[in-house]
Amino acid sequence: MALSGMRGLSVFISDIRNCQNKDQERLRVDKELGNIRTRIKNDKGLSPYEKKKYVWKMLYIYMLGYDVDFGHMEAVSLISAPKYPEKQVGYIVTSCLLNENHDFLRLAINAVRNDIIGRNETFQCLALTMVGNIGGREFAESLAPDVQKLIISSSCRPLVRKKAALCLLRLYRKNPDVVNVDGWADRMAQLLDERDLGVLTASMSLLVALVSNYHEAYWSSLPKCVKILERLARNQDIPQEYTYYGIPSPWLQVKTMRALQYFPTVEDPNTRRSLFDVLQRILMGTDVVKNVNKNNASHAVLFEALSLVMHLDAEKEMMSQCVALLGKFIAVREPNIRYLGLENMTRMMLVTDVQDIIKRHQAQVITSLKDPDISIRRRALDLLYGMCDVSNAKDIVEELLQYLSTSEFAMREELSLKAAILAEKFAPDLSWYVDVILQLIDKAGDFISDDIWFRVVQFITNNEDLQPYAAAKAREYLDKPAIHETMVKVSAYLLGEYGHLLARRPGCSPKEIFNVIHEKLPTVSMWTIPILLSTYAKILMHTQPPDPELQKQIWSIFQKFESCIDVEIQQRAVEYFALSSKGAALADILAEMPKFPERQSTLIKKAEDIESDTAEQSAIKLRSQQQASNALVMTDQRPANGTPPAAPLSLVKIPSMENKEEQHSEDRGLNQENGALTIVDPQPHPSEDLLGDLLGPTAIAGHSGAVQSDHNSLSGLEGIPDAAAIVPIEGHMNAVQPIGNIDERFRTLCAKDSGVLYEDPNIQIGVKAEWRAHQGRLVLFLGNKNTSPLASVQAVILPPTHLKMELSLVPETIPPRAQVQCPLEVVNLRPSRDVAVLDFSYNFGTLVNVKLRLPAVLNKFLQPLSLTPEEFFPQWRSLSGPPLKLQEVVRGVRPLPLVEMTNLFNSLRLMVCPALDPNPNNLVVSTTFYSETTRAMLCLVRIETDPADRTQLRMTVASGDPTLTFELKEFIKEQLVDIPVMSAAPVAPSEAPPRNPVLPSDDPAAILADLL
Repeated sequence: MALSGMRGLSVFISDIRNCQNKDQERLRVDKELGNIRTRIKNDKGLSPYEKKKYVWKMLYIYMLGYDVDFGHMEAVSLISAPKYPEKQVGYIVTSCLLNENHDFLRLAINAVRNDIIGRNETFQCLALTMVGNIGGREFAESLAPDVQKLIISSSCRPLVRKKAALCLLRLYRKNPDVVNVDGWADRMAQLLDERDLGVLTASMSLLVALVSNYHEAYWSSLPKCVKILERLARNQDIPQEYTYYGIPSPWLQVKTMRALQYFPTVEDPNTRRSLFDVLQRILMGTDVVKNVNKNNASHAVLFEALSLVMHLDAEKEMMSQCVALLGKFIAVREPNIRYLGLENMTRMMLVTDVQDIIKRHQAQVITSLKDPDISIRRRALDLLYGMCDVSNAKDIVEELLQYLSTSEFAMREELSLKAAILAEKFAPDLSWYVDVILQLIDKAGDFISDDIWFRVVQFITNNEDLQPYAAAKAREYLDKPAIHETMVKVSAYLLGEYGHLLARRPGCSPKEIFNVIHEKLPTVSMWTIPILLSTYAKILMHTQPPDPELQKQIWSIFQKFESCIDVEIQQRAVEYFALSSKGAALADILAEMPKFPERQSTLIKKAEDIESDTAEQSAIKLRSQQQASNALVMTDQRPANGTPPAAPLSLVKIPSMENKEEQHSEDRGLNQENGALTIVDPQPHPSEDLLGDLLGPTAIAGHSGAVQSDHNSLSGLEGIPDAAAIVPIEGHMNAVQPIGNIDERFRTLCAKDSGVLYEDPNIQIGVKAEWRAHQGRLVLFLGNKNTSPLASVQAVILPPTHLKMELSLVPETIPPRAQVQCPLEVVNLRPSRDVAVLDFSYNFGTLVNVKLRLPAVLNKFLQPLSLTPEEFFPQWRSLSGPPLKLQEVVRGVRPLPLVEMTNLFNSLRLMVCPALDPNPNNLVVSTTFYSETTRAMLCLVRIETDPADRTQLRMTVASGDPTLTFELKEFIKEQLVDIPVMSAAPVAPSEAPPRNPVLPSDDPAAILADLL
C-alpha cells in the first residue's frame, strides 16, 4: 500500500500504532470514521485524491476488524476513474469490503466490463482480478462472454489471458451455466496447444473443473494432455522460470494428470503407450533427497502419477513397481512421506489386485502402528485391515489386540470394530474367535459396540461344540477382581445358558457360579441387572435336585427387586419369582435358547460397507434403514384429562443430539403446553390413563422404561428411535407461554422468506431471509414488547452437520420497546433434511428458554427451473434407476386438488412444468439444488395421482447425486403426507440374544402399538 503523498493516512496509521490499549484504539477509529462520514456527507464534490485517501483509511479500519458500513459508493465510484492510482484503490477496496451479493456491485458491472473489453492491459488485469476474487452469479452472467473472448484472443498478452482463464474458472464454479459445453469443448482443446506455460497452467485448472462435471464433451482434450505430459517429462522447451528445483513445472504436471483421471479410460493404443512411458519415467526418476522443497515438488508429481496408474488399471508389473516404491517411502524417517506412502498403498490395495505384493511390507506397516504421529497410526491401521486374509489374520489380529492396550481413546472404537470384523472373517478355528472377542471386550470394554457382543453370543448359540469352551472362558474372566460391565453381560449370559455344562469342573457348581456372578451385581448399572436376573433364573432351573439354600438366596434377590423403580427390572423379578415355584415346569418355560436363523453377520456387513460402498450410498442406507441421525419428536396433542386427542400426533425432525450421556443424566417426563413438548417434574402421579402412562416416563423419556431396557438388553432395535434422541424442540416448561402455534409459524416460514418465528408477551422474534444458490442470509429481529429492558439475552445456534452457520453477536440486553437485528449467515454443504435449532433465552423476572427450529430447510437451497420437453426428456432418460432415480408409492396423502398441489410445489421452489406429461392428473416438477459439494444439481420429479383416490400417489425423483435424490424424495413426502397417529414401527429380527418369553404382554411398546 503506497502511502507517499498521503500524509493524513500516514498520521492516522501512526496514531493507531501508538495507542496504548484497545479502548484508545477504538476511540481513535470512531473519531476517524466520524470525520470521514462528515466529509463524504457534506462535501459532494470530493476530488479523486480525497476519495482515494478516505477509502484507503476505511480499508485500513476494516482490516483492523471494525465494521465499515458506509462509504461503499465512494469505493465503487473509483473504479470508473480514468487514472490508474484511483482505479487501483477502487478495485482493491471493493474486493475487500463487498461480497458477491452486495447491491452496490451492480453499479460497478458496466465500469468493470468497460475495463475488460478495453485496450489497457493494466486495467484489464485489475478488472479480471476483482471479478475472480468476488465471483457471484450476476458477474458470471454479465461478464463471462467477454472473459471467454480474452482467453482465446491472439492479440492479448499471456498475462491477461492467464488472468482471464482463472477468472472464468471462478465464474464457472459460481455458475456452471456460463460455459456452453458444446461451444467451448473445441476452444478448450485449442488452448492446450498454447506454448506459454503460464496460460497453459491456468487453462489446465479450468479444464480440471470442466471435466469433473462433464467429461464426455472434452474427449478431444485427452491426447493434448498426454502431449503436454510428454513435453514436460522430456523437459522440452521449458523456460527456466517454470523449472522448480530441476523439475519442469510440477504444478502443470499435477493438474494434467488430475484432469486425465476424470476420463474413464484411454482407448487409443498409441496415446495409452505414450502415457505409460511418461508415467514410467516419473516412477523411475523419483527418490527421496535431502532438499525439502525438491522432495515436496517431486512427491506431488509422483503421488498424482500413482493415482493415475491406479485409475488406468495398469499392468501388474507397473503396479508391482509402484508398491516397491511405496515400500521405500513407508520406511523413511520423514513423517509426511511415510504418511503419503501408507495412504497410497491403502488406496492401491483397494482398487487393484496387488494384495500379495503389499503383504511383503507387513512388518514395516506394523512398525508404523507404533509411530508417535496418530495420523500415521490411523493410516497403518487402515492398511493392516485391508491386507488381512486367512494367511496372516492371526498375526495381524494379535498385533491389534496388543496395540489396543496402549492406543489412545480416539482410536480404540475403530480398532475394536476392525479387530472383531477380521476375527470373524478370517478365523482359522472357532475357539480362536471366542478367545479374540473376549480379549477384545476385556481390554476395550468402553469402546465395544453392542453389535460385537451380540454377535459372539449368536455365534456360540449356533455352535454346540463351542458352548462348553465359551462358558469355561467366561468363568475364567469372572475370577478377575475387576472386569468391564460388557464382560459381565457376556459372561452372565453364557453361564446362564451353558453353565450347567461345566458342572463336573472344579469351581463350576451352580452355587459357585451364582456367587461369582452375584459379586458383580453391586458394580453394574441398571441396564445389566435384567440380564443377571435372567441368569439367576436359569441357574435355579438347572440346579437339579434343587439346592434349598441357593433357592432361598435367589428368591430373596427377586423379592428385593420387586419394588425397583425400573419397570423392566421390577417385571422380571416378579415374573421370575412366580415362575420359580412351578417346579419341573420351569425347565420348559426357561428352556435353552434356540439357534438363531442363519443370516449375514452385522459385522461382516459393516466390513462390506467399508470396502465397497461409496459415501453417498452409505448415507442413503443409513437414512433408509434406521434414520439414526435424525430423531423423531412427538408433539402430543392429547388434553391432560385423558379425553381423545383433538389433533393427531405429529412428527417433526430435529438434529441428532451428540451428547446422549447428558440426555440420560436425569429422569424426565412429558407434558403438552400449547402444542409444544416440554419437560416436567417426573414425580409419580396416580393415573387411570393407561395411554398417558405409556407415553410418560416409562415408554419414552425415563431411564428405566421398558423400551430403554429392551434397547440395551436386547439388540439395536431398528426402527425404534433412541429415547435419548427424543428431545423437546420448543423449549422447557416456562412461566411465559408462547402466543400462537410455534409449529405452524415454522411451517409457514418454510414456504415464505419473512414472518414471525416466535412470540410471547415479552418478545417477538421475526425472520427475514434471502437465499442465493447454496448461501443464505437471515436476519433475526428481536423485539422487546415491554417498557422495561430484557436482560440476560442469549442466542446460540445448534446447526446440523450439513450447514455452516454464523450468527452475529446478540446483545445481552434489549432496551424497552426496541428491536435488535442479528444477521445469520448460512452455507449449505450437502443435501440433508436436518433442521438447525435456535436456543434462545432471556430473563424478565424469570428465566425463559425456548428452542426454535430455523427455516433453513432443504427447499431454501432450490432454484425453480422451467424446462421444455426437449430439455427435460434427455435428462430424465439419462438418470436411470436407483440410486439416482427413486420411485415410491406414497399413501396417506392429504387429498389436495391438483391446483392446490401445484401451488404447494411452487411455494417450495419446485416448479411445476405444464404440458410435459400427457396425463392431466400427473405433475412434472423441475428445480436446481445448490450446495458446496453438489454445486448446481438438476432435480426432476414426476407425481402420478389417482383421481379416484387422492390419498395416494406415485412419486419418482431423479438427480445426479444419490443422497440428494433420497433426501428430496423424503422431503416432498413429508410435505404431502399427514401422519394421523404415531404407531410403533415393526421391529426387524435382531441378532442380539432375545429375552426369554415370560408373559405375552411383557413389552409396554407392544401394548402401546395395540392401543394406538
